Amino acid sequence: MTIRKAVIPAAGIGSRLLPLTKAIPKEMLPVGDKPVIEHTVRELVASGITDITIVVSAGKSLIQDHFRPNRALVEQLRADGKTAYADAVEEVGELSRLGHITYLDQNGPYGNGTPVLNAARNLGDEPMLVLWPDDVFVAEVPRAQQLIDAYYKTNSPVLALMPMDPSDSKRYGVPLVEETFDNGLMRITGLVEKPKPEDAPSSYAAIGGYVVTPGIIEELRTQVSKWYTHRTGEVYLTDAINTFAASNAVYGQVIRGRWYDTGNPADYLIAQFASALAHPEFGPSLRNLID
Repeated sequence: MTIRKAVIPAAGIGSRLLPLTKAIPKEMLPVGDKPVIEHTVRELVASGITDITIVVSAGKSLIQDHFRPNRALVEQLRADGKTAYADAVEEVGELSRLGHITYLDQNGPYGNGTPVLNAARNLGDEPMLVLWPDDVFVAEVPRAQQLIDAYYKTNSPVLALMPMDPSDSKRYGVPLVEETFDNGLMRITGLVEKPKPEDAPSSYAAIGGYVVTPGIIEELRTQVSKWYTHRTGEVYLTDAINTFAASNAVYGQVIRGRWYDTGNPADYLIAQFASALAHPEFGPSLRNLID
């Protein structure tokens, strides 16, 4: 079945980046000359996704403002002879049309499974991509496309994986690998959340990209139903995946490319620096500073 839909959960407060994110949504912080969420949207559009839902919370109107077409601004820029700026503004607005971006307020218990369930209300029997808005991938083939290709091979849920230094295992979910195949595809039976290095079941980390199927969504519905009964804990996508994987096929795909996490100050600065160095216009000047 063709994957047409994707959800970007963007309701978090960005606590690890405070006070920078006190007034500016973390998704709107720049990496290079684009806000970080635009990198994710472009990745999805380039991978053929035509229905993007961004799940937001209060204070996130800047995201909508960024992608909303602004004909008056474009016309003013063209009248002033600023054609390049006009083209750039117009292109960002065009992303909203190409990706058919819609916005949904997050509603439900705390946890990263809730926005996925919110966006899946009209999913039916379709699979859906889930990408976080604080990841930037630099790859010849977009990460989203690599996940889609893995789904077409397996007809099963797929998690994005990257090789991991064993000492970093306490930062990630680490997959239990059942079987490996060509081109970085592997069958997994679940995830161990943030294990000690000596307890890590593999040398891979789940890094925040998923193809979820209706079976995963049903597990999320079960979690939410239990939460409303007991009102304790949080609803996590990885818990639903683990439950589903106990009796169904789930796969991991090692992503070919470079991953930049922007969710904490150190990694955000690394992403900024790497993007600036790679820029054809600004990179040479920055390299002079290093020398």
